[in-house]
Amino acid sequence: MAIIAIGIDLAKNVFAVHGVDAAGKAVLVRPAVRRDALLELMAKLPPCLIGMEACSGAHHWARQFQQFGHQVRIMAAKFVAPYRLSGRRGKNDAADAQAICEAVQRPQMRFVPIKSEDAQGRLSIHRVRQGFIEQRTATINRIRGLLSEYGHVLPQRAEVVRREAGQCLEDLPGWANTAIGDLLSEVHRLDQRIAEYDRHIETMAKADDRCRRLMSIPGVGDKTATALMASIGSAHDFKCGKQLAAWLGLVPSQYSSGGKQRLGRITKAGDGYLRMLLILGARAVVANAKKKDDRLSRWVADLAERRGYWKAVVAVAAKNARMAWAMLSKGEAFRPLT
Repeated sequence: MAIIAIGIDLAKNVFAVHGVDAAGKAVLVRPAVRRDALLELMAKLPPCLIGMEACSGAHHWARQFQQFGHQVRIMAAKFVAPYRLSGRRGKNDAADAQAICEAVQRPQMRFVPIKSEDAQGRLSIHRVRQGFIEQRTATINRIRGLLSEYGHVLPQRAEVVRREAGQCLEDLPGWANTAIGDLLSEVHRLDQRIAEYDRHIETMAKADDRCRRLMSIPGVGDKTATALMASIGSAHDFKCGKQLAAWLGLVPSQYSSGGKQRLGRITKAGDGYLRMLLILGARAVVANAKKKDDRLSRWVADLAERRGYWKAVVAVAAKNARMAWAMLSKGEAFRPLT
């Protein structure tokens, strides 16, 4: 019978492929397919449903398979794990491919939006910038740690470390002076690179009409707008704004049973970088809420007073995610509350 679904366990060089027919019978089992032969194998097959785990190279392979008419779906690895057959002991590539094939056919399965090359390029700018920020933080902490060995204890604020570390150089012995001086030069270099990537993101945001519309939402700047656009595109993979907020991990986890609803902390599922950007923007909204008198600011200030600061921040972040979905999926402009 014809193959209707295929599960592919992705790897660097050797892939596992598992295909089934309409009756669920395995009709294509290839536990070891070389990288240079995978594309040829998929090109020979009639159009079918292909499932893969979200990992390195998944979006590249998805775009390649779509050229042959296949319907490709990418899933988070944690959603595939429960479908690994319990009768199999241990974990291997063939069992993973079989589990992926089973998971991709489930009607309630949640999938990762497939990104274009341009979207991945835009996200690369964000990833590299974030990497520079982490390197700068590590370098500043290294400066603080080394200076503390010589009795100079500096606070955690980066601006203070930049200023006072330079003043401490003359009091340090020769080799320590050289080491701390080089670290300060590295911090300065990273500051320049981060500023350069900030300009790249600003340019991307100004050139996209949808990003400009997203930036009209309070708490959404150029970084959040461009990251959202590159990650979810037109947001058609989500049925509603609440689904997008859940995908970002901004909804509370549930422990409900027997008709009694128990809600815990937010799930923190999905893209942590997007969630961080939305949270940072929401913090700015909450901080400025008491200074404004519009309807949204009054709601935010009242919520912060009733439920606490962090719950208000998460609520604003989730609200911004839902508004972003509405604007991207329906092409609407932001309408402020009056």
